[in-house]
Amino acid sequence: MREIPLSVPNLDADIVDNLKECVETGWISTGGRFIGEFEAAVADYVGVRGAVGCQSGTAGLHVALRILGVMPGDEVIVPTLTFIAAVNPVFYQGAEPIFMDCDPRFCVDPDKLEKFCAEECRLTPRGLINKNSGKRVAALVVVHVFGNLADMGRIMDIANKYRIRVLEDATEALGSFYGDGALKGKHAGVIGDIGVFSFNANKIITTGGGGMIVANDADILAQARYLTTTAKDDGLYFVHDSAGYNYRMLNIQAAFGVSQIKRIEEFVGIKTHNFNVYKERLEAMGVVGLNILPFSENIRSNHWFYSFSVDEREFGMSRDALMARLIDAGIQCRPVWRLCHKQKPYENARSYMIRQAERFERTVLNLPCSTNLSEDDVGYVCKKIADLRNDNIASA
Repeated sequence: MREIPLSVPNLDADIVDNLKECVETGWISTGGRFIGEFEAAVADYVGVRGAVGCQSGTAGLHVALRILGVMPGDEVIVPTLTFIAAVNPVFYQGAEPIFMDCDPRFCVDPDKLEKFCAEECRLTPRGLINKNSGKRVAALVVVHVFGNLADMGRIMDIANKYRIRVLEDATEALGSFYGDGALKGKHAGVIGDIGVFSFNANKIITTGGGGMIVANDADILAQARYLTTTAKDDGLYFVHDSAGYNYRMLNIQAAFGVSQIKRIEEFVGIKTHNFNVYKERLEAMGVVGLNILPFSENIRSNHWFYSFSVDEREFGMSRDALMARLIDAGIQCRPVWRLCHKQKPYENARSYMIRQAERFERTVLNLPCSTNLSEDDVGYVCKKIADLRNDNIASA
């Protein structure tokens, strides 16, 4: 049976030379030239002052929240439509999440965000205080979901007005930037106080694992480097004046990254092309009720994941039924995440006006989107979908 994975790495042979150097020199851990080289390449690509490599995107988010001053007992506004790793670092800091709805492009809804700040909170010398809990709303985590970009112009205006620090979770959005408007040319991750990228195996470029913290503030970058290297104040005598984390990126991970970052624009091009092929092929086959969700027109998206909304009445079967049939046929696909405010660790947390995210949870299906996906692969997936729909209608 033909197997088509959802999202897998696309690796180059020159990675072998980099790994060989790591092995021959012994620099396979948290030291070595590839770490600095990869950090510099990422910073240059996204147009930011500096970058600090770390073990994972989650580790980067954890460190970022600490740097932003999130304390035990604080509250942090987070999206409910996201992978739970974007929320868990709030818990690590002893703070509590407030779950926010998404807009039609999966990202934080700025209208509801502003309404919450204006109506549910009050601005005081301590900062923004939640009227209901009496706790400080210290920060906002903005996730650029699937390579879409949140409305950062609106969001930063709101954050500045209400004195909220902004952490950009750009773990899915390396390569996405604004195409016009006041933020034209600005990449995901460089607009808020701190940005974080991920290089997990399913991301647009990968180091196997690993993440990157980026910022324009030199002090933030220095703190990030300090905290990710166990807060070491004296490397010879092992003096630590603070409790840091063993979160440093490995040189062997960065060796992958140095090779991968060179191909980022090639990968974005492939992702964009295959997105359009999906759209054209399904339309040509007359498939209705399965609609590919577009990216915002004012951005250059990396098109990381392809999301389809399944209308059960028009398509003739439910999202879950279609997903099960495709998986049986060797086509890996998945629903959007279960909403975070429904997850057991957060079922007692505050959620605010969740509507759009509920609809996406029921209807969205992600189809194969690897950068080594061929047009023939896309055509095969589309034909399988069309055949399943036609067979279902014929047997109804």
